[in-house]
Amino acid sequence: MSRAKRRYVCRECGAVHAKWAGRCDACGVWNTIEEDTVPLSGPGPRPASARKVPLVALGGGEKSPERLVTGIGELDRALGGGLVAGSAVLVGGDPGIGKSTLLLQAAARYGAAGHKVIYVSGEEAAGQISMRAERLGLAGAPVALAADTALGDILATLESERPDVVIIDSIQTMWLDTVESAPGSVTQVRAAAHELVRFAKRHGAAVILVGHVTKEGQIAGPRVVEHMVDAVLYFEGERGHQFRILRAVKNRFGPAGEIGVFEMTGEGLAEVRNPSALFLGERSDPAPGTAVFAGIEGTRPLLVEVQALVTPSTLGTPRRTVVGWDGGRLAMVLAVLEARAGISLAGMDVYLAIAGGIRIQEPAADLAVAAALLSARARQALPADMVVFGEIALSGALRPVPRVEDRLREAAKLGFSAALLPDRSKGGKAPPIRRTPLADIAQFALEILPGAVAEDMAGPIAGPTGR
Repeated sequence: MSRAKRRYVCRECGAVHAKWAGRCDACGVWNTIEEDTVPLSGPGPRPASARKVPLVALGGGEKSPERLVTGIGELDRALGGGLVAGSAVLVGGDPGIGKSTLLLQAAARYGAAGHKVIYVSGEEAAGQISMRAERLGLAGAPVALAADTALGDILATLESERPDVVIIDSIQTMWLDTVESAPGSVTQVRAAAHELVRFAKRHGAAVILVGHVTKEGQIAGPRVVEHMVDAVLYFEGERGHQFRILRAVKNRFGPAGEIGVFEMTGEGLAEVRNPSALFLGERSDPAPGTAVFAGIEGTRPLLVEVQALVTPSTLGTPRRTVVGWDGGRLAMVLAVLEARAGISLAGMDVYLAIAGGIRIQEPAADLAVAAALLSARARQALPADMVVFGEIALSGALRPVPRVEDRLREAAKLGFSAALLPDRSKGGKAPPIRRTPLADIAQFALEILPGAVAEDMAGPIAGPTGR
């Protein structure tokens, strides 16, 4: 006879604890540990109804799964070419970032293409969704709406209707009456996601799950949900900024790391076909502390502006404020500048931001960050036609980065004519752009700001010198 084992699970990070505690040791959040009951049965005889699992060759001989294309190019790009029939996709993002708006637009496109779409909301009434659809000009789209949280009833409806696309907004509001936990708990979220993924695989329907996020930006609930689904998309962006980034952090049917770029407008989310031009469109005349980084996000080259500000600090411990980049990597770049190039920023507040609300994760941004810091430190602007990219090693050496040709081609397309990059970079058939290969961080500092580096930059900040 099966027994029940009691354990305690953090609803924020999914960490398992042997006993209840007020604070989770794994994520450090208070009052998030809940009791979870796990059925435990000992080993027994094989049931008489057990059957042999069918085995197929590695080649399989099966055709590739069908993809449902929305026509929203940036969404299809993030999905790897479209939504795969029979797949489960998890979409997370901050409240108010535009998840429901984007999925409602996608549902309308799928419906207009002849696919049967059901949109289930556990957070809004059907009338509220209809009002949003009317505001977005989608009121006539053939999309069936439902407002319910009882997953048993929802699954019965889906079994009867057999839709092609199902959108569940959100997975944290769904509950199963067979699970003795409150909606949103770790147990309920895991069980609800399991049932919906099973439905997708069994009937070939594409299921999109919306997930809430924690204050750290991670999707709330157990991490096993991210393992169950086929793709995980994060919707990123600053709430006060019009740009939104849809980033694929997991995709079984396409490249992980791919991004789609959108702009929030009064008519909903509009796709941005040329993000580099848009991110640099707000760039004014070159100013001290700015550098243009030629990066790669997913499969596309992307040019963004790195902004830095360096000021004398009045605090015992100077500030290090970072937006859109890794704070630990900034500390590393500052240490290398001081140890390998003799340029100290101790005793100064450092502020670093990536313009446009995008978050850069590529190590190739090291050199652009260093260029912005040196420019801000000397109060000298870099040339307006220059892009910078490269990885900085702890030894001070500049490491080459992949896809140099794509970066330079994107820069040339937008009117840039010069590039600073590591000397071992392989550009292949690069466009006609003037390249300055550099070996280490000291040579890099002398190249971009020779006069300022020749002076004692470890001393007080120089006054404006112009260029």
